[in-house]
Amino acid sequence: MAVRQADVVLVGGGVMSATLGMILKQLDPTMDIVLVERLDHIAHESTDGWNNAGTGHAGYCELNYTPETDEGDVTIDRALQINAQFEVTLQFWSYLVEQGILPDPKKFINRTPHQSFVWGEKDVAFLKRRFERLSAHHLFREMEYSESPEDLAEWMPLIVKHRDPMQRVAATRIKHGADVDFGSLTRSIVKHLETQPGFELMLNSPVHYIDQRDNGRWKIRVKNQETGEQTKLEAGFVFLGAGGGALPLLQKSGIDEAEGYGGFPVSGQWLVCDRPEVVQQHHSKVYGKAPIGAPPMSVPHLDTRIINGEPALLFGPFAGFTTRFLKQGSVFDLISSVRSSNLRPMLSVSKSNMDLTRYLIGEVFQSHSDRVDALRNFFPDAREGDWHLQDAGQRVQIIKKAKDGGGKLEFGTEIVAAKDGTLAALLGASPGASTAASAMLDVLQHCFPEKMKTPEWQARMKVLVPSYGQSLVEDEELLLKVRERTLTTLKLKP
Repeated sequence: MAVRQADVVLVGGGVMSATLGMILKQLDPTMDIVLVERLDHIAHESTDGWNNAGTGHAGYCELNYTPETDEGDVTIDRALQINAQFEVTLQFWSYLVEQGILPDPKKFINRTPHQSFVWGEKDVAFLKRRFERLSAHHLFREMEYSESPEDLAEWMPLIVKHRDPMQRVAATRIKHGADVDFGSLTRSIVKHLETQPGFELMLNSPVHYIDQRDNGRWKIRVKNQETGEQTKLEAGFVFLGAGGGALPLLQKSGIDEAEGYGGFPVSGQWLVCDRPEVVQQHHSKVYGKAPIGAPPMSVPHLDTRIINGEPALLFGPFAGFTTRFLKQGSVFDLISSVRSSNLRPMLSVSKSNMDLTRYLIGEVFQSHSDRVDALRNFFPDAREGDWHLQDAGQRVQIIKKAKDGGGKLEFGTEIVAAKDGTLAALLGASPGASTAASAMLDVLQHCFPEKMKTPEWQARMKVLVPSYGQSLVEDEELLLKVRERTLTTLKLKP
């Protein structure tokens, strides 16, 4: 069997692999890249439009990114970081639009105000403190705050109509928020890559074997699920961007850096409404506060969605307990991921997160009426018959070994890279796809450090992402300059 030689193999046909492939091709058009995907088309797992919330996560409305301290203060560091990361992604998309690589921005991103909404004295006080902290920083200076019924009736009419007038409520708003169809975006990127020399897409081709040779190159074997044909690949660099499937592949790689990592899978469902008379009354993403014990990806929100050009409303997510790492994965995914190096961390996390486990199991047994009752906290006039249940994608949260040998559960994303820089994997979930460009630049820094220092790659990076190498958190003038360009190019200006 002949071996297909490549410079790079990307595993997983989602937004992360597509983004990394595009950046590498822009930096070095001669690079030979193979992208392998286990399903029969691109972006059908976590990246697919209905498998994620489609929020351009920028920390504008997601209250879990600004936690309260024990002293009652609000910590904004994570929101600043996430906002700056999304600005990097917006710059890269703007470049691709300007080059004609991506289509009209409205095909994949649409301006959708990002709003936070709370009720009750305690949460209103929290939201006001959050607004005061964030709006003092240039990244969030355009944020608005109001407790006025008149303002809120304009901002979110569905939510305030027929609400108890004695209930104290408050909201914040950023007008230039975004709804992103990551599925359409990813398919457009891969469609362009397929026109380039030195790029090959292999569908229906799950990875069955991965191992590093003595010379540092990686041997990979894939098997086409339709024809049964096996293909051997060999590459100098491998990226595992397979969503929930990245952890098992990372474990198969055998790199030392993978030891101690485990996964905590969480399923999800949405309530969806596509009735035009309801949909046209709401044009924003409105986030609330997560229930006690709920994971961060279960922060309730009522969203405008535009997927494949069709508008709809989404509410949720309703998380659930699962043992699958992928929506089209196996019920044995979780047990198959247990190793001697991660058994103790996984048991430790299970023991210390019983409230979370009980919450997830409780979510599974909710009825349609229960879910619509939760929706009515946001939309008092919601009618059961207008909404149907839709499955979301799987999320695999990171379990990693703690210093005491136990485990800790992390609700974020993390790059795990081999010491020699020949392999990297992206683990975790939130904020996910919104930080794709920023995350893939981190992969390049980890795995191509010498090339990233060359004048050629440095110059190209400044073209792809003009703020590259500078801090948008610290440099207000730079932020204003790049934001003006991205909001204009991507048609996100209010």
